[in-house]
This record gives sequence, C-alpha cells and structure tokens, in this order.
Amino acid sequence: MAKRIGIVAFFTLFTLISFSQGIQDSTFQIKEVEIVAERNFRKEKGGMKETWVDTLVLLQKANLSLSELLSENTPVFIKSHGRGALATASFRGTAASHVQVKWNGININSPMTGMVDFSLIPVYVIDDMNLKHGGASIADNSGGLGGSIEINNKVDWDKKYSVKYMQGFGSYASFDELLSVGFGNKRIQFKTRLYHNYSKNDYTFINRGVGNINPETGVVTNPLDTNDNANYTKYGILQELYFRAGEKEVFSAKYWGQWADRTIPRATSYEGPDNSNLNNQIDNDHKVVADWKHYSSNSNFSVRTGYSQKQLDYTLKNYVLGSGQVLAIDSKSFAKSLYNSANYTLNINKTLSIESSLDVNYHDVDTHEAVKRTGYKKQRFEVSVFFAVRKSYNDRLNLNLMVRQERIDNSFAPIIPFLGFDFRIIKGKDLLLKGNIARNYHHPSLNDLYWQPGGNPDLLPEEGISGELGLEYQKTYQGHLLKSELTAYRSDINDWIIWIPSYKGFWEPRNIKRVLTQGIEFKVSLDGRINRLKYKLAGNFAFTPSLNYGDPSVWGDLSYGKQLVYVPLQSNNIMVSLSYLGFFATYQFNHYGERFTTSSNDFTRRDWLYPYFMNDLILGKDFHISNIHLSAEFKIYNLFNETYHSILYRPMPGRNYMFLLMFNI
Repeated sequence: MAKRIGIVAFFTLFTLISFSQGIQDSTFQIKEVEIVAERNFRKEKGGMKETWVDTLVLLQKANLSLSELLSENTPVFIKSHGRGALATASFRGTAASHVQVKWNGININSPMTGMVDFSLIPVYVIDDMNLKHGGASIADNSGGLGGSIEINNKVDWDKKYSVKYMQGFGSYASFDELLSVGFGNKRIQFKTRLYHNYSKNDYTFINRGVGNINPETGVVTNPLDTNDNANYTKYGILQELYFRAGEKEVFSAKYWGQWADRTIPRATSYEGPDNSNLNNQIDNDHKVVADWKHYSSNSNFSVRTGYSQKQLDYTLKNYVLGSGQVLAIDSKSFAKSLYNSANYTLNINKTLSIESSLDVNYHDVDTHEAVKRTGYKKQRFEVSVFFAVRKSYNDRLNLNLMVRQERIDNSFAPIIPFLGFDFRIIKGKDLLLKGNIARNYHHPSLNDLYWQPGGNPDLLPEEGISGELGLEYQKTYQGHLLKSELTAYRSDINDWIIWIPSYKGFWEPRNIKRVLTQGIEFKVSLDGRINRLKYKLAGNFAFTPSLNYGDPSVWGDLSYGKQLVYVPLQSNNIMVSLSYLGFFATYQFNHYGERFTTSSNDFTRRDWLYPYFMNDLILGKDFHISNIHLSAEFKIYNLFNETYHSILYRPMPGRNYMFLLMFNI
C-alpha cells in the first residue's frame, strides 16, 4: 500500500512542480516543428475528462488491432483471450458492456452481447479517436458506466491525390497488407482503404496447465506445447465520400465491410485428442453511415442515418469413432441495427450555448443453435432525447449541464443528468480544477434477457451514481509542450449484471446488489524538439479498486468486499518516441498488476494471474524522394520474452517480430 501511495504522491508532486513554471495558451515554431498548446478551457467540455489518442500512435499501430492500441496507450484494461482472439475492455473497473463505442456517430456495441470485440477493429481504419471517462460518456449515449470510445474518419480537403501501401510480415507466418487510395479537390473527396491480415499464430509455450509427474522423484515438469488451431484471417474495405455543397454544408457517406475467420485454440488444460474440441468463428460485418451538416455563424445542425449488420457463425466439432467429425455446437446469429439522429447546437453568445439531439434506433436479432435447437428472435426500439446548457464566466469558470432521457421499447429509463465544472485556479494560467457528478443507466442486452439456455427476462437494469474531481495542467516552453492530469473518481452501481454457473447445469445472468468502483487516474505527456532531435514521452497510471458488495447471504461471505474478477488493481504504461534525421525509435512499456479469476480472491488457488511487464520496441527509417515518402520499420514485441496470461489457460506469445515497409505519396 505504501508503494501505491508513493507513486500517487510522486505524480501529484510532478504536476505541482510543473505548474510552478506558469503557462499561457501559445504557439511556438522552431525549425519546421510547431508545438501547440491546445485550448483545454472550453465550456463545451466543462467537467468532462477526455483522452485523445495521438496521431503518431495511430500511425505506428496501423497494422494492429484496437485492443492492442488501447492496452498499451490508455488506462483501459483489455481482457484478451489470446492473439487474434476475443478482446473486451474494462474501463475504470467496469464490465465489457459498460464501454460504449461509436464509429462516425453510430453505436457499434452488439445488441446481442452489449459489448465490442476490439480484436476485430483494425487501427488502420481510424483517423481520430477519443475516450470519454465515466459520466462524460453521457454526451454520446447512455450505458457507458465506465466510459465511451469514439472513433472517426476525417477528410483532408487540401489533398488532390494520395496513395499509401503498407506490407508487413513477421513471426508465426503473419502477414499484413494495407492499401489506401484517395483523390479529390476542395469540393469533393473520395478515399478507399483495403486491408488484409493473416497469421498461422502457431507460437510455442511452456504449458503450465498440464504436468508430467516423475513416479520416482515426484517432480512435476510442464511440457513444451504449440498454440495450434489458432490461425486467423481478416480482410475489409472502408469507402469514404465527402461532398461540400458550399461553405456551410457538408455531406459524407462511409461504408465499412469486414470479413473475419478464426479458429479458437483450446485451453491449455485440455488433454484430449488433437482431432476434437475444434472451434471456429466467422464474423461478417457491414456498416453504412451518411450525414449532412449545416454550419452558420452561431449554430450547427446535422442529420445522420446509419445501418449495421453482423453475422456471427460459431461451430464446435468433436471426433466420434465411426462417425468422424460431429458438430457439438452449430450457432448462427444475425443482428441488424438502424440508427437515426439529429443534432442542433446554438451559440447564444460567446459565453452561453445550448445543444439538443434526438436519436431513434432499432435492433433486430435472430440467433439459432442447430444441434440443441435453441435460440431466440427479438427486437428492440430505442428513443433518446438529449439537452445541454454550457456557460462560461470570465474565463475562470465553465459550467456544463447535460440531461438525457431514454425510452426502450415500452418503458422509460430514469432521467440521466450530468453536472460538470472547470475552474481556472489562477487567472491566465492553465491549471484547472475539474469535476462532475452524474447518473447513468444501462439496460440488459438481448442475450442477457433471452439467450437459450440461461437468459433471464427478470433482470433489472444497472443504475449508477458517479463523481470525479481532478487537476489538469498544460504548459509550453520554448518549443516543448507538457500536459498532465490527475483524477480521482467514484462510481456506485446497483443491480450489476453478472453471468454465473447455476444449479441447472448452465450459466445464467443475475443482478449483484451493489458494486463500488473507485480509484485514481494519472496521465502525463511531454513532447518537443532539441535541435534536430524530436521526442515524445507519454504515460498513464491507474489504481482501480472495483469491489463486490452483493448480498452475502446469497453470494457468500468469501466474495463480499473483494476485487471483481479479471480487474487489475493497478496498471500503467509508458511510451518514449525519438526521431533524428529520419531515424526513429519507439519504446513501449505496459504493466498490469495481479488479477483474480475467482470472486474470493484466493491467493492459494492456482486460478490467479500474476503481474506482468510488457516491453515493445520499434526501430525505423524514413526516406523522402520529392513527394514520395518511404518508411521501413522493425518491431519487436515482448522484448524480454515475458511469460504472461491475460485470461486463465490462454497462452500469449513470447518474443516475436514484425517488419513493415510503407510507401506513401
């Protein structure tokens, strides 16, 4: 405990020492490098904590999935079932369904499971991404008890044409191909992105899930095993169209189609024959969104419509003597969603603005398992009304009041309010005291209610009250930019939904009376230039107690007051990036504390995941020939060959490599 307090005290002292230098919004230009102190005191963001992912990070992680980017560069914990396999997010110690994700304004959380598989989202299709922590997610939609993630595509009206091609190959027969072609002018722009990822994924590991006992000495040895039946392939297209009818009107349309096929490796504890327990999953996704935006001197109006379609096929085969391969599970799920929204923002004057929006969504899910002949077919209709008032006082105080009201099918959800503030502690200095208090509400997913067998139609919605308080600071000095933010938060959630084994022989969801998540988040970044050396340093630290306060008479005394399973108590990451005369290097460090896989948090059991430290290194060289940019990168993942697990009995790879070549006009 003393170590944790010491870390927090150090980060706090670092922030206060940096503040003592003073700051004002300013821009410095030194030898073709512009360091800009972004305006962080805006009434539209009053009391909201947001994290923007740096464009440098998006570029360097282009061949990876969003799960890997989030785990390495944000305080979000990613629960990964293995390389290329299912990866879900825990934001501020909450569940995977408590993280709401938007792509170009439409929610892409599955209406079946309520969550997102981040391993299926390639960083390559992202131009801009930000995270809203805690109650700030109300600005996007309800249900983000932990927070929300917004990913967008952006247009560059100044580009007449662009071509980018990236080819990568690495360990475990891994291949990445990325192609982008764009052209247009100041009125119309087209852009097409194509990508393909494949990996045999057959890395070796010491299998500690099974052991061989020497009958004479009693010594247990763990065998060297191979992560077989684990290959994956993914390919897709992102098509963008932007049209500017005039100075005040912009129309855009985007289509994102993706096809993924992956086999799922067996658990390391499996000791059956190689021709059984064969899993395969196919994910086919199609998303379309179109919007029209009208701008005037003091107001903005936009209309958006979108459609999402997902087909998920999962099979499990076992070998039966005399019959060959026999299907044990043959599940097919099909989900369709229609999204419509309208938004209006009015700046009454420089210090007062209002915003209102209306969202109308429809979901249709049809899922069927052919072997046991189970499944369900259900629809959901959602209406959400949002209103916000933002007020600024003398460049010292911002107030932000947001209210959201939702109706799901035939019932109204409780009103969801948010009240946030920013206070500039010293006039003219960018040291801000920020805080908010909010209510949030999350409805059970369709699988929670209707999955067969196990769905529970009597589930109560999850409801939470959250609050946070923090310091935000930024400073520019002779071409160097420092940003830091320290936040303490608390979220009290009632009727938390969790799936547990039942006496009926299958899993089913139930409500936990109360879960308390609270903790501390700290982030800091420093970037600039020293002569010809450009640098960027960034780090995140999170201390995340997430405790179960359910009914002891129902859940058992051993789990009461204990950390939720798979939520690390502390985590941190650090990135150091340097470039000099076209050469560049990036070092990435990532750490997760211990994680429990049982609600009793029993250290004596083997079902406990020890802490791990992950190190990655990128080395490369840029070449410029006229308007042609060439780049070569060599990436080393798990630099020190760390043995680690994200999920119990799911092995992760040791040291591995990737070589990338990029061609850009």
